[in-house]
Amino acid sequence: MPTIHPKDENPYILDAESAAEMTRLLQQDQLLTKGMGALLPAQIDPAQIHDVLDIGCGPGGWVRDVAFTYPEMEVTGFDLASRTVEYAQAMAKTQRLDNAHYVVMDALKPLGFPDNSFDFVNGRFLFGFMSKTTWPQLVKECIRILRPGGFLRLTEAEVPMGTSLAAEKLYHKLAEAMSKGGRTFSPDGRLVGVIPVIGALLREAGFQQVQHTAHILECSAGQEAWHSFYQDFKIGVALGEPFLLKAGVISKEEYDAAYQQALADILSDDFCGIWLYASVVGQKPAG
Repeated sequence: MPTIHPKDENPYILDAESAAEMTRLLQQDQLLTKGMGALLPAQIDPAQIHDVLDIGCGPGGWVRDVAFTYPEMEVTGFDLASRTVEYAQAMAKTQRLDNAHYVVMDALKPLGFPDNSFDFVNGRFLFGFMSKTTWPQLVKECIRILRPGGFLRLTEAEVPMGTSLAAEKLYHKLAEAMSKGGRTFSPDGRLVGVIPVIGALLREAGFQQVQHTAHILECSAGQEAWHSFYQDFKIGVALGEPFLLKAGVISKEEYDAAYQQALADILSDDFCGIWLYASVVGQKPAG
């Protein structure tokens, strides 16, 4: 397997091996899948898919969901965090999902799979560890390991929007900190800016039939996703505090005040918010 990064060089902006982050990611998996309406994109005929790969699988929720729903498929997930992969393997064993597999691997290095290994490659919310320079490399690796006619789907998000000034301030500070490290495509550093460029990245790598599907998750007070969004913010932004402070985009005092205010705002009965994300699907030429 490719050599993983030392702990102090981990490219992920949060502590990926913390129990809190694993809990957040498992909940986020369910939230995203429900918002997308299905585990697989509409372009795919499940009967034509046998080998599936999930990039940056985290605690492996999506892999297990696909393995359970489609027992005829062999589903592999990989992640850089070894503790997270161990958890995912244990859960698959507990659920007796012999067709769910996990390995430790670095998405920022050449992938340890032979050419033409998979029928479908999936990646969701990879912006947490990717950069402007590594995105093209990963997409090229994806087309290499896909079989002719295989599909790649990348699902990425923009920072949420809502009526909490404090929450938006922290989200934009996260984007600013990521921008300082060359992790975003936003021209002014206030957004992640990955969604507009994914289609071009896929076409440049040689994918065809590139299609975009937009998703809007309403997280306003009283709506189904409200509580899940609150938990995602509460855990994710708390775990992002060291990243923000190290980047120098906010002081400890300013962060604490904004964080506490944002929690109160999101829990208020008049909070309104949406989370925009999009899936981009491309097909490797069959010839």
